[in-house]
Amino acid sequence: MLDGLSVSGLHSYYGEAHILQGVSLEVARRRVVALLGRNGMGKSTLIRSIMGLRPPLVHEGSVSYRGESLRGLEPHQIARRRIGLVPQGRRLFPSLTVIEHLTMVDRRAGSSWSVPRVLELFPRLAERRNHRGSQLSGGERQMLAVARALMLDPELLLLDEPSEGLSPVMVQQLEGILQQLRQGGLAILLVEQNLYSALAVSDEVYVLETGSIVYRGGAADLLRDPSPIQRFLGVK
Repeated sequence: MLDGLSVSGLHSYYGEAHILQGVSLEVARRRVVALLGRNGMGKSTLIRSIMGLRPPLVHEGSVSYRGESLRGLEPHQIARRRIGLVPQGRRLFPSLTVIEHLTMVDRRAGSSWSVPRVLELFPRLAERRNHRGSQLSGGERQMLAVARALMLDPELLLLDEPSEGLSPVMVQQLEGILQQLRQGGLAILLVEQNLYSALAVSDEVYVLETGSIVYRGGAADLLRDPSPIQRFLGVK
């Protein structure tokens, strides 16, 4: 039994549109797995399917975490299994301050994450603690989205396009934070279009093409053999 996330033969639909076509992947503890693919290949649909968000509708296949099926559970029930989500677009509240975003989370009893610990990991947020979501830069909003997810004390963290819209400096800072989280024991599923950022932090890589996994291998292997990058991602 995998001590982490296991997706097997997953088929997901938006109405009659067949988006995910038999997707299988695994994310073990202390591993960063990158899911790569061009726009419209089904990466965000996979994240939504894992978290039980609708749409899409999942018709076939299994999603389990630490041996327990997640199929049929509501998103809040899945989150309580210590699975955190950093959604694409951040999804912050413009009128709430940094501190309010962090303290509104329903923390698990005995959580290893607290506001002081989160602010230690994100010193820029500590400086901006009383600023509202609408007053933060893109990089600061992304840091807050990650910090908010950590307040749920996850063992598995799902990140959907976290580098989107960030400056190269902020992307580098995010990479460092993800490496720290992995060293702290988290499993991470990283959905990215920033190829080299994903390879910088990941142990294993899956490539999604038109709803199917077409490549699986180590990040170092992918750098040594660029043919899958050229074929599926259009990157030279």
